[in-house]
Formats: sequence, C-alpha cells, structure tokens
Amino acid sequence: MYFSPFSKYISPSILAFLLSFVILALTLTMFYSGELGSMSSSCVVPVSNNQALSTSSSHTTKPDFRLLIGIITLPKLYERRYLLRTIYSLQRYNHATAHIDIHFVFCNLTSEEQKVFIALEIMQFDDIIILNCTENMDDGKTYKFLSSMPKLFGDQRYDYVMKVDDDAYLRLDSLVESLKNKSRVDMYFGLAMPCDSENFFPFPSFMSGMGYVLSWDLIEWMTESDFRNDDTAGGPEDIWTGRLLNMAGKGKNRYDNAPRMYDYKGPSPSNCFRHEYIPDTIMVHQLKYNNRWVETLQYFNVTSGLKPSKFYHIS
Repeated sequence: MYFSPFSKYISPSILAFLLSFVILALTLTMFYSGELGSMSSSCVVPVSNNQALSTSSSHTTKPDFRLLIGIITLPKLYERRYLLRTIYSLQRYNHATAHIDIHFVFCNLTSEEQKVFIALEIMQFDDIIILNCTENMDDGKTYKFLSSMPKLFGDQRYDYVMKVDDDAYLRLDSLVESLKNKSRVDMYFGLAMPCDSENFFPFPSFMSGMGYVLSWDLIEWMTESDFRNDDTAGGPEDIWTGRLLNMAGKGKNRYDNAPRMYDYKGPSPSNCFRHEYIPDTIMVHQLKYNNRWVETLQYFNVTSGLKPSKFYHIS
C-alpha cells in the first residue's frame, strides 16, 4: 500500500478518517450540484410574457395557414378577457394545419385605473392591441383594427385575419377544419347576411359582425386604399365591411357558414341566424351574460378534462 511522505507524521486512523471525509465531501458536492441544476430548470414558471395568446405549441413544421384573431372589446371588461383567455388556452386543434394568435383590441385608455390594470395585463400576457381612436362600436373601430394589421404584423404576415366579438364563443378546432381547404386570397368567410327576407333585407350581402375572416391580401388592400371617412365609419361595422368589399368587387371567394355560426337562442324564436346548439358549431354569439356562457360551455362539455383532486370538490 502506498502512503504519501507525510504519512509518517499521521496515524493510520486519522489518515483513514481524512480520506473518508474527502470522499464524502466530493460525493455530496456532485449530488447537490445535480439536484440544484434540475431544480433550477423545473422551478421556472412558464408565463406568456412577450407573446400574444398563442394556442399553438412549438412545432417545427410549417402549418398550412396562419390566423390572427382580434377580439373587439372594451378596456373595462377585465373579467371577460380572463374568461376568454382561459377558454382559448384550453382548446386543442390540429397544429399542423394552423397557427393561431389571439389579441384583444380596443381604443385609447381613458382612466388611471385602466392605465395601471391594463399595463399589468400587457406585462403578463402581451396580447393587447390599443388603437389610436376613441372607443366606439360602429364608428370605424373595426376598420381601424383591420387596416392597422399590415403595419403591426407585416413582418409576420398571416394568411387570414379574423374579427370576433367579445360575446362570442369560438370553437377553434371547428374553425380550423372549416378554413383548411378555403382560398387564401380574396376570401371573405362568416355567416352570410341577409339570410332571409325579414332580417337585414334588402341590405347587400355581408358577413355577420359576430365574427368574420378576411384573407391577408384584402387586409393589405384596405390599408392601401384611400377611403372616405363615411366609407369606413358611421354605420354597423359588419355592413360597412361588406359594403367596402362589394363596391370594389372584392371578396369574390365567399363562404357562408350557416348554420354553424349563430346567435344564442334562449327564449327567442328560431330563425336563420338564431337557433339551438348544434354539435359541429363554429361560433355561438350574443353571450352577453355569464349565465349564457355557463349554458353554452356546459353544452359543449368544456370542463370534462377536470381531474379529480383532494384539493377541491366541484359537483
């Protein structure tokens, strides 16, 4: 057995103790460095900072199309945005077919409360677009949103842009399946109106404002065209959008999604745009109150994925 030159000054028992201590220290160092490394990676909390609410996961293959959804809403509707973020983040669809980004859209903020609370939302989710306009429903807000997209997202270039109301429940899987074989140019997609001789008749054809899709080339055309103010404001936004397209002979590839896009029925009589729920629904509109959201979400069984746990009881 070999000993260092200093071993003659150290008793064998002390030397054995020191060697054992060194081996133990090395073992502990290696163990805890590995543990700390794994903890540092596993304790990072995933948040959606610096990206819009994207329902796509990190796939390397290029999807068939890219869709930007703008939910037209009001700054004060914090609870509604929370509900919609939750609903859409839990939905699943074919990511090989589509990449979808969702933003909430409103005009300039008007109070200190909005400036603070919405700043926090942006810091956390980064899914809000604030247009330079005065809040309105039918005085050019939608046109402002659509025509601003190439400037805001030109470097990303989507295939489609969709305008959606904040009282609409959109089923992304049904939407993706419906869009995947549609034209990517000169395309106008939604619930075609008028759909009978009693409602919105005899207005020229347009897609209901609950939610409609335009191809990116039409969005660029809106941006580049020199419209008069009364061409884009001063009337129901969905009718005005259809009017712009009709006057210019645009949107030749039109797709009517009746009866899969419709208004909540409730006690009202059924018609061509309002009826009972159907399984292959794309969109339900007019969910202006929480009880309507509850009824709709229950019909589509959206909480079926809730796992049992000792930490809660929901009967």
